[in-house]
Amino acid sequence: MKNLIPEDDYGVFADQKGVARVDSLFVAATFEKGHRHVLRDITRIIEPRSGLSENFIHDNFILSTYKDARGRKLPRYLLTRDGFTMLVMGYTGPKAMHFKELYIQRFNEMEQCVRSLLSARQEFPMLTDMICRLHENPKPYHFSNECDMLNRIVLGMSAKQFRLANGIEKGQSIRPYLTAQQIHALDRLQHLDYGLLYSCPDFQQRKQMLMTYYKTELEG
Repeated sequence: MKNLIPEDDYGVFADQKGVARVDSLFVAATFEKGHRHVLRDITRIIEPRSGLSENFIHDNFILSTYKDARGRKLPRYLLTRDGFTMLVMGYTGPKAMHFKELYIQRFNEMEQCVRSLLSARQEFPMLTDMICRLHENPKPYHFSNECDMLNRIVLGMSAKQFRLANGIEKGQSIRPYLTAQQIHALDRLQHLDYGLLYSCPDFQQRKQMLMTYYKTELEG
């Protein structure tokens, strides 16, 4: 099944539910350990006598498979931030500490990116899907910049500013609070921006084109 956000260079990705996870193969490579040793460490962590609850194990350690260079189907694990933390807790030394910090940073970035994507997808589903296709490792600003641009053209403010101005709860879609004309204008601009992302990658140029179209065709 396709992930919500694909793996980055360190094997961190977001699954279909928006949960940030890391591939045990990448953990082994980054920490310079054999993958079989990492699998052994995970097995010790999740065995019934380890003390961890079944719920914790179920939520944070997903057994998966991959094919090696010889075409063999072999086991791997997909770990959440908490699962990763449990695994590397015993990895010591300056290099291990450096990689722990690096992965914490990557989890933070991935979780922020998921929040931005899911928030943007409420308002501009076509646009967010296109951004995911165009960027191998999408960043939060890839979503927020496009959505803020469209909202500012039509509403004169970002969605965040609109929520504050209208007493709307954080994370709630602003669509129910817009007029039919505003929704129509945003939908039209989203369709145009969808195509322009391919043909006109320059953000400022795209913004000017969309503003001109809005002023001449949509503004009432």
